[in-house]
Amino acid sequence: MCLAWALERYDRVETVGFTYGQRHAVELAQRPIIRAKLASFGKTGPGLGSDTVLDLPALQSISDTALTRETEITFAATGLPTTFVPGRNLLFLTYAATLAYRRGIATLVGGMCETDFSGYPDCRNSTIQTLAQALSLGLDKPLAIETPLMFVDKAGTWELANKLGGEKLVELIVEDTHTCYLGDRSHRHAWGYGCGTCPACELRAKGWNEWQARTT
Repeated sequence: MCLAWALERYDRVETVGFTYGQRHAVELAQRPIIRAKLASFGKTGPGLGSDTVLDLPALQSISDTALTRETEITFAATGLPTTFVPGRNLLFLTYAATLAYRRGIATLVGGMCETDFSGYPDCRNSTIQTLAQALSLGLDKPLAIETPLMFVDKAGTWELANKLGGEKLVELIVEDTHTCYLGDRSHRHAWGYGCGTCPACELRAKGWNEWQARTT
């Protein structure tokens, strides 16, 4: 979704992914499929550039979460779901900024959202924009972090996909993207693949149903 958004706005877009021992590592297997289908998306410029996958094994070793361990998805004493991986987005964006510096890229694009997320503090706009300031200072070079979904609920995300690429993009998101925390691609729903019961699946299903209700 954010890749399609970026391809419509920038002459050239590079992608970066991260492997950190996540249970839903199937998302990494889906990345090249999605990239290939979006390679010609966008209106101007050469479009999709190179891809980099960074290995961050230390994140798994220092985390004790339901996304990095075979543990139950529930709520911790902090009130946050056990799927929260402390520092994940901060590390991802810091590494992406380091790569961007070398590439001469001044803008990062991320899919963080604080509208109907799971309570993750590193998805909040204040967190992301404060980090952008810190990275700009630390790199001594202006760096922007764009978050097109920050204030859009999941129904609005489906609507935005439809506006960007019509049925073709919506179909790509349904068939090829992955959000299920358990990495389940054996069950297909109207909104895509997943277990159907984890928080990520529930949010995605809720957004799909609300969007469908708006369009009928």
